[in-house]
Amino acid sequence: MSKTSTEPLRHALNGATMGTRWTALFFAAPGFDTAPVQQALQAAVTEVDQQMSSWKSDSDLMRINRAPVGAWIDAPERLVAVLKLGLAIGKASGGAFDVGMGDAVTAWGFGPDPATGERIRIALSARRQPSWEVIDLAPGRLRKREAITLDLNGIAKGYGVDRLAETLKGFGIVSFLVGIDGEMRAAGLRPDGEPWSIAVEQPDPARRAVHSVLALEDGAVATSGDYRHWVDVGGRRLSHTMDPRRGAPLGHGPASVTVVAGSCAEADAWATALMVMGPDAGSDLARQHAFHALFLLRNATGQIVPRGAGSLFAQQG
Repeated sequence: MSKTSTEPLRHALNGATMGTRWTALFFAAPGFDTAPVQQALQAAVTEVDQQMSSWKSDSDLMRINRAPVGAWIDAPERLVAVLKLGLAIGKASGGAFDVGMGDAVTAWGFGPDPATGERIRIALSARRQPSWEVIDLAPGRLRKREAITLDLNGIAKGYGVDRLAETLKGFGIVSFLVGIDGEMRAAGLRPDGEPWSIAVEQPDPARRAVHSVLALEDGAVATSGDYRHWVDVGGRRLSHTMDPRRGAPLGHGPASVTVVAGSCAEADAWATALMVMGPDAGSDLARQHAFHALFLLRNATGQIVPRGAGSLFAQQG
């Protein structure tokens, strides 16, 4: 028997979800059957999409949005858990992250329909209550006490990554790297004993380039920025990050914020919140809640200036 016959083999699986693709990278002994793993991973993210998508009219989220105010509505446990986390981060961030911005997201053209002037005017003038003040949660159900349109685009993708991680662990795979569209979660080490390498992208809309490389073990990373997803409204390019204070896209925020946290759902939501808060208040909040953040800021000449919060990014800025 050759010396290498028992060495673990690299497996890279992927599939479609949420308008993009999921990926899973791990190593396993020769002869390991990846077919049931592929099937289970696809089922996990498909479930998240079917429950939490604002692009599918038959999703559980859209059913809840159509339900009357004041009525208790049955909801899947995973959806209730994600809402609970989103409401908690919304409150902790002082409203910088808010899952109740679905009307504004739609109005400005970041949903299935294009932007319209009438919807934008309504979104800008809407009287808003923080979502955590108007949503009641209970096991398997929820209630809206005021009219609100829920949107989970700032947290569902990260939660999908967490579900990929949970699924691999269910197969006894304890070292891996999984992701959806750049939101990543790592566990354990590579077979060579090194952490998993994850690129932090340069916030450049014209090209894909690496700003820095993060070595990650047992953690999750997510990035929110103004350079990949936007719409053109009235000749202006508007970023997809919504400012809950205005009911409009964020006007003057960081070029990007990268957050490292224990779960990808947390990292995803906090990255959005810190985009809205900016580097000063955002750095203070990152230290308060013990996660790591990297702000990439554009100076007056358009150059990128890094600023870090937390030990992982202590040398930045």
